[in-house]
Amino acid sequence: MTSLYSSMQEQSDPVPSRSTGRRSADPARMMARFVDPLGVEREVPWQEAAGECALEECPPIRQFPVLKGRRTAPGWWWSATDRRLVAYGFKAMRTQVMMLDHDPRVVALACRPVELLWRGRGGKVVSHAPHLMARLADGSGLLVDCAGAFGAGQRLIRRAAHVEAAAAAAGWCYRLVGPPPLVVEANVRWLAGYRHPRYAGGRLPEVAACFRSPLPLIEGVRLLGDPIMVWPVVFHALWTGVLSVPLERVLHGQVVAVAARVEGAR
Repeated sequence: MTSLYSSMQEQSDPVPSRSTGRRSADPARMMARFVDPLGVEREVPWQEAAGECALEECPPIRQFPVLKGRRTAPGWWWSATDRRLVAYGFKAMRTQVMMLDHDPRVVALACRPVELLWRGRGGKVVSHAPHLMARLADGSGLLVDCAGAFGAGQRLIRRAAHVEAAAAAAGWCYRLVGPPPLVVEANVRWLAGYRHPRYAGGRLPEVAACFRSPLPLIEGVRLLGDPIMVWPVVFHALWTGVLSVPLERVLHGQVVAVAARVEGAR
């Protein structure tokens, strides 16, 4: 299964670099504000927070408002990665929560758990709370800001340069991402309907064995038994990465799948 975290490079809006003449804030002087799991608000140096605090366990530092006329209100996404609800504030953010939840490199997700503070022009305090934070399998972190179909606003793009510098200084990554390709999003959204572990039915090793060699999905499903019973298991296997298909193609019965790993669903 292709890492969707890696594919964020293709979705990313340009982040201004230092070569544009605008200097990024010194990450060593940046502060981080967050509410710890016990409900206590804390403010510590950013690099200390990034290196020592489990920010993925923190609640949102800011809530998202409900705006009149917006088609998607703030809500909750049940994360198969964390086995808990993760908040989102708007449609583009919900899509990125889904994409990160599907990514095998992501081991934990959080909505807006930290706010970065630094001094801007004239010594004015500037703050920004990235939309999402993900903990990766290698222990590093990923900060994500989500742009809609029309791209990111200039204010967000300007602040993204500072956040990118802060993330790099802590050994983290930062992405300002737009919508994924339509086919990829549609495929992942379909598979997300089968992300709950209950769909595994204890049959993932059997599914992996059936698709040990590349095989059209419909043929493997028929070999495994009653399609009504088998399709949910196969979709769950595709979500978890037990089976792999090219997500850039429309998902249908003739798409060729192959076993990618045999571990149990996460």
